[in-house]
Amino acid sequence: MKLNFKRTFFVGLAFLSICSFWQLYDGVVPLILTKTFHLDETFTGAIMAADNVLALFLLPFFGGLSDRTNTKIGKRMPFILFGTGCAVILMNILPLLDNSYAAGGSPFKLISFIIVLALLLVAMGIYRSPAVALMPDVTAKPLRSKANAVINLMGTVGGALYLGLAAVLYPTSKIKDLPHVNYQPIFLIVSAIMFVAVGLLFLLIKEPKLVKETQEEEKKHPEWNLATTDDSGKEVLPKAVKKSLAFLLASIALWFIAYNGISTWFTTYVDQVMGEGLGGASTCLLIGTIGAAVMFIPIGIIASKIGRKKMIMIGVAMLSSCFLLGTILTWNAHKITVPMYILFAVVGAAWASINVNSLPMVVEMCKGSDVGKFTGYYYTASMAAQVVTPIIAGFLMRHISYRILFPYSTIFAALAFVTMIFVKHGDQKAEAKRGIEAFEDMED
Repeated sequence: MKLNFKRTFFVGLAFLSICSFWQLYDGVVPLILTKTFHLDETFTGAIMAADNVLALFLLPFFGGLSDRTNTKIGKRMPFILFGTGCAVILMNILPLLDNSYAAGGSPFKLISFIIVLALLLVAMGIYRSPAVALMPDVTAKPLRSKANAVINLMGTVGGALYLGLAAVLYPTSKIKDLPHVNYQPIFLIVSAIMFVAVGLLFLLIKEPKLVKETQEEEKKHPEWNLATTDDSGKEVLPKAVKKSLAFLLASIALWFIAYNGISTWFTTYVDQVMGEGLGGASTCLLIGTIGAAVMFIPIGIIASKIGRKKMIMIGVAMLSSCFLLGTILTWNAHKITVPMYILFAVVGAAWASINVNSLPMVVEMCKGSDVGKFTGYYYTASMAAQVVTPIIAGFLMRHISYRILFPYSTIFAALAFVTMIFVKHGDQKAEAKRGIEAFEDMED
């Protein structure tokens, strides 16, 4: 059994479009809110957190709804096309309102901006779970870690596209003294990237045909299905599998609490504890991102050999150890050193080990018809963590000490290791082929 990398790259185009958008959203919208509409940090933070709050409800809902959808173009594709189409239109209204408010402000324009922004977040929520669920729909269970590595890599490419465009279009030398910056070009280009990416996805990936092929392959391997049949003939998950799922979702929440605590507050932490500026902190985080991107594909391959759970537990142990070492390296330091850069490269590799394998483990436990719903469960656990951890970590830093940040993340990462011990299902490995079968795979 061999992963079709070319097809998986095409499936990843949807995630590329999603990540391009969120990089744009996180990079530009706060600037518009604070510099054009002159909202303070509290209101801006609340608006920026709204996407995570909405995601708690939208992602499982639309994921489950797509499970129950059946059209000529598939279950997921209608949501991907509709959500992308709405997002492309709505996101280009935002800079128009921004420019209009800068020319002459009014409460109506501010309210209109917030309404359009809310509708845009809903549009993105419509297709995020279906887009991610498309990968397991068209990929046999033992190959999903490799496939998810490719999907994550495509997401990184999407984010990098925005960052490169922003660097070229809006260098400091060009916008430094401007009273107002026109962000219409970057919105237009990113929306074009989204449109082209999803258009290619639709043209190149024939969802119903590929889903049927995957289902036929999985019928040959009934041992892959963890669901059992009750007296009425309905597929149900055994209690042991449900228990594993609960512990896995708890683990996901715990390691997102740990990781996002650092990613959210590290810049402020470096400023308060070490007296370092934005540049050093950003370089550390960038090195972590590069470390993850480099390791996505190798980790997917390794996980297919040693198992997803083992790979995740190695990653969580590395993450907890790195955060503990981060405490030692930063508490009494006055500048960012080379060991800290190395540390963040390892953090990136650890995060890749976790991220590549966790979604495949979740969808491994579901019935075939519930992939979208279970994808929504994954995002509910991760988004809930991303809602609470900035608040909890910020409260502790304010009322105890800024130096609490790394111990805080160390503890939650260690707790994730403990809960993962109780996960007993979802660890599918591809069977190694021998003899002539191995040569047949090489010819594909």
